[in-house]
Amino acid sequence: MKSQTLERESSGRDRRMSAAELADWVEDARQRTFELVEDLTDDQLMGPRLAIVNPLLWEIGHQAWFQEKWVLRHVTHKQPIRADVDALYDSAAVAHETRWDLPLPSREETLRYMSAVRDRVIERLRKKEPSREETYFVLLSVFHEDMHTEAITYTRQTLGYPAPRVRRPEARDQRSGGGGPLPGDAQVPGGTFLLGATPDELFVFDNEKWAHPVEIPPFSMARAPVTQQEFAAFVEDGGYRERRFWSDTGWGWRQEASAEHPVYWQREVGGRWLRRDFDHWVELEPHRPVIHVNWYEAEAYCCWAGRRLPTEAEWEAAASQLNIEDRGSKDENEVAASVDPRSSILHPRSSAGLAGTKRRFSWGDAPSTPWHANLDWRGLGCAEVADFPEGDSAFGCRQMLGNVWEWTNSDFLPYPGFVADPYKEYSAPWFGTHKVLRGGCWATRSRLLRNTWRNFYRPERRDVWAGFRTCAL
Repeated sequence: MKSQTLERESSGRDRRMSAAELADWVEDARQRTFELVEDLTDDQLMGPRLAIVNPLLWEIGHQAWFQEKWVLRHVTHKQPIRADVDALYDSAAVAHETRWDLPLPSREETLRYMSAVRDRVIERLRKKEPSREETYFVLLSVFHEDMHTEAITYTRQTLGYPAPRVRRPEARDQRSGGGGPLPGDAQVPGGTFLLGATPDELFVFDNEKWAHPVEIPPFSMARAPVTQQEFAAFVEDGGYRERRFWSDTGWGWRQEASAEHPVYWQREVGGRWLRRDFDHWVELEPHRPVIHVNWYEAEAYCCWAGRRLPTEAEWEAAASQLNIEDRGSKDENEVAASVDPRSSILHPRSSAGLAGTKRRFSWGDAPSTPWHANLDWRGLGCAEVADFPEGDSAFGCRQMLGNVWEWTNSDFLPYPGFVADPYKEYSAPWFGTHKVLRGGCWATRSRLLRNTWRNFYRPERRDVWAGFRTCAL
């Protein structure tokens, strides 16, 4: 029986993927998981018992279990490959703190199980073109694995493991910009904005459904995320010691955590700041975005700087909307061309308000290239904030997708009429306790992202690849 989700999505444009394309994604996602753990010792695969990470040996088995559950068992009604998999890997039933105590299969057994699940999914895809339902659940399993491989990457950072050795896309060329800072604000007109996804997408998560009108006053948003140099000025000015910059809950967190600076920063005797990058220390990169700061730290910085965090509606509008002076005479390509991607100067724009057209990505509807965004582990870290001008939004905001996740001021809440998808644990348990992040980071898979994609974490999390950009008050 089709879910309500699938029935509704089938009313949009038919953007099916072929069985071969799906099989390639299944293979690619699993290969990335293998690459991320192949250099780790058995002890490292278990790691210390921490609330913010999983034992990696459990996590990689869970990824295969999820794919087996939804593709092989839910859609095709196959029996489990192993009799014990639900007791081991069901994240909704197995409490986090118990995962280190489970009788987990050995490394070799886990890898064999992961390969067996992958091979059976690919074998089925090679036999016939998938139904819409099967396509949905194959994509769900791939995107679930993509999110976990990003999490494995930040777990390696959290635990001080070496940077992973992974296959990466081709490097960007000179069209990516010359680096450096990118000061100034983009002006975004107000108006009625449709926040959220539309049913013509091949796949969206339940928390993106569905587009609904919200009113947005005109606002000014920073063209780039806050840099390490800018955040260092806040630290140097006593930002972590001044109670007046922090909310009550933020100050309570700061005291409990004894936070005096970002979690992976360290000051040398001479006063120079260093940042831990996986297992080694580097000097701060002044024009790269600050990363590994939580929502409370972002909020305090904004108070110190006389700025504020954007709402997620403002963020999505700045990333996706067109501002067309004469909607009858300009098409999207003409509007996109009115912002010179090689210039820091914003061209004058109409005050007529937001256009009805939304871009799928900040640069348009075409999939990303190495010149649009820093994604897919390219560079194994953040780029400078002036890089990737080809990815600018219509209003001139840069790196809205990729490089660093961006905290917003919005609580993670359901959109009107929310209905949970078959994977009910994805969104609903976290409403009201998490904050929304937007945009993706350098370790996010490009196939996962679009302007409507919502990430969510608790406001105290500092381990994820998160930074922020600001708006004028």
